[in-house]
Amino acid sequence: MSRRPTGTYRLQLRRGFGFAEAGELAGYLAALGVSHVYLSPILQATPGSAHGYDVVDHARISDDLGGEEGFRAMAARMREHGLSIIVDVVPNHMAIPAPESLNRQFWDVMRRGADSPYARWFDIDWSQGVVVVPVLGSPDDEPRPDGDVLRYHDHVFPREGRYRPAYWREPALNYRRFFDISSLIGLRVEDPEVFDATHAVLLRLVDQGLIDGLRIDHPDGLADPRGYLRRLERPRGWVVVEKILTGDEPLPGDWPCAGTTGYDALGMVGGLFVDPAGEKPLTEAYSALTGGPADFTEVERVARRFAAERILVPEVRRLTALLTRILPEEDPGALREVLVELLVAMPVYRAYLVPGEEPPAQALEIVAQAAAEARAVLPDGDLLDKVVPLVLGLGGRDETRDEFVVRFQQTSAPMTAKGVEDTAFYRWSRLAALNEVGGDPARFAVAPEDFHAYCARIAADWPRTMTTLSTHDTKRQEDVRARLAVLSELPDEWVAAVGRWRSRAPESPLEPDLDYLMWQTIAGAWPLPPDRLREYLTKAMREAKTRTSWTDGDPAYEEAVLAHADAVLSDPTLTADVERFVQRITPYARVNSLGQKLVQLAMPGVPDVYQGCELTGLSLVDPDNRRPVDYAHRRELLADLDAGTTPADLDGEKLLVTSRLLRMREQHPEWFDGPYDPVAATGSAAAHAVAFRRGGVVIVATRLPAGLERRGGWADTHLDLPGGPWHDVLTDQSYPSGLELSGVLRLLPVAVLIEAA
Repeated sequence: MSRRPTGTYRLQLRRGFGFAEAGELAGYLAALGVSHVYLSPILQATPGSAHGYDVVDHARISDDLGGEEGFRAMAARMREHGLSIIVDVVPNHMAIPAPESLNRQFWDVMRRGADSPYARWFDIDWSQGVVVVPVLGSPDDEPRPDGDVLRYHDHVFPREGRYRPAYWREPALNYRRFFDISSLIGLRVEDPEVFDATHAVLLRLVDQGLIDGLRIDHPDGLADPRGYLRRLERPRGWVVVEKILTGDEPLPGDWPCAGTTGYDALGMVGGLFVDPAGEKPLTEAYSALTGGPADFTEVERVARRFAAERILVPEVRRLTALLTRILPEEDPGALREVLVELLVAMPVYRAYLVPGEEPPAQALEIVAQAAAEARAVLPDGDLLDKVVPLVLGLGGRDETRDEFVVRFQQTSAPMTAKGVEDTAFYRWSRLAALNEVGGDPARFAVAPEDFHAYCARIAADWPRTMTTLSTHDTKRQEDVRARLAVLSELPDEWVAAVGRWRSRAPESPLEPDLDYLMWQTIAGAWPLPPDRLREYLTKAMREAKTRTSWTDGDPAYEEAVLAHADAVLSDPTLTADVERFVQRITPYARVNSLGQKLVQLAMPGVPDVYQGCELTGLSLVDPDNRRPVDYAHRRELLADLDAGTTPADLDGEKLLVTSRLLRMREQHPEWFDGPYDPVAATGSAAAHAVAFRRGGVVIVATRLPAGLERRGGWADTHLDLPGGPWHDVLTDQSYPSGLELSGVLRLLPVAVLIEAA
């Protein structure tokens, strides 16, 4: 029987930091208090892969990481220290590498086409008779013969095969991709043979007790996520899914898993430390400084339509072709318009509809909402009325109709991801801390009562879901967001600072929103060296896709942006002013950092710590957040804390909070398996405290610290908590009953209270 997780620690494996290096951390991670080490994908990826999500061979463990022998040695070392292993599973797609022969299944499909025994592996439309491989840099380019193969730069193709090398912008691409990445081809794991072949190695390691849990990457790309999870359901340990929930969207209750990978928790925890009073002034400042809209709604709608019409063109084209076969009497152009408007209006990533099953109530509501919004802009409501039942799988079944139901869902998910998180989030930077994976920039703050209600639901429905504050995919790490949250409490000072910096800097060539995002990034991640800022701005402007992009670059604009960034960071007077502002907000950012970390570690669910974030995490989006971590320093600091040394700075304080909570969860799992009970504060500053009870421990955190300071401190505020006396595990201080927060939170802005014996 696999071990129940009490806390996990995420490691990003890569060449140079493989199984041997991970194994060397076993003692440290055990001392930190985690129960499970949570690994990025371990199967053979494209050689040199920086992340492992581009699998080329499911039959073996990555040679770059140390192979199966290295994995087993690492697992044994982890077990010696009482640690179990969770691995990241990539069921949705596989890499088309260069050379293509590294993926032997795809190579065989290129050779033999639909007759290949591996043709069933890949989600390919064979109506063209060949698989289109979009790798050519120009429509006029051709691979050159070289013996038994054809070559094109690093690409290699078989002679006389069943494929067509095509221009990389080819609109007639005929296989499902991962989002818009043509080098990642969709897998058909709904086919039992494909499932068995692609999961054999991992499930063998599970059955042998070497893997205790699975993290499922991008379930929304699958034809039937629930069916996939049911196939995993025999004793597999702990399974969580990387499901992005939107707003109040619940995880489908019939999914056999422990919950999500925690983006929903990330948004709720972060919002708890944002001051709702800052929404109006920061919105007005954003509009004044950038000329941008005060509302995110239209920005999101435009970006979704951009994704439909400019990014996911092959996917919409293939979906339209299916619909045209079902409704041959209708104009294909009109059908495409209906599809685009429905996809643009989808309020969540996808509905969960299975051909042959009655549509669940949640799916009916989702599609009805999308249809209502589409109807408002479409010229022909009658055509919409014909399409909506087909989306829901109503009105009869055949192979084409069933495929349309599935493919609509597989298209709406990447439409949301590319249109919203990878485009709109880079076009509207009112408060960048809110523009996070699974987040909603329009939801400015989370009230304590809403947070408590969320936690009560999680405790009742998904008590073993994962919670997190940082992942390999977050756009900025947790302590960047904690620092930026302070701006909601000091909007006037922030706006004045940006005004000074902009007047001091050379005239900006940046688009206004990117310029405002740059200043937030500099302040949030300070100190930020030029190379990291350049790398971030390159990604940000290309993701926004307004002046430049990954596919349609504007080198002159990009060079001007990066030159401007260099000029900003090379001005000592300007950077000194940035330093003064950061120092001004640092005491409040400290409170936010410790508060959100404590809350995440103690709330319902299984907390994950992303590599390195047991100390201050000020990295930006990948690859910045995959930089090497100094574990020697962390070992030394943890040993000092265990020896009784008082933390000297935020790094020490955050490590203290992290280690003490993780250890407590291991020592008293029954406390955290039970209900979640809010604890009320009473007094003039009660709104600045968030407190709750988990079994025998009471968690207390400070929120909105700048406002608390303006108020004059805690004054008469206390916790309405019977019993006592109480002992704070973090500070080793004891307190009588009637807990006055001015005393309890005197040394640290957070407390972990247990009743003294």
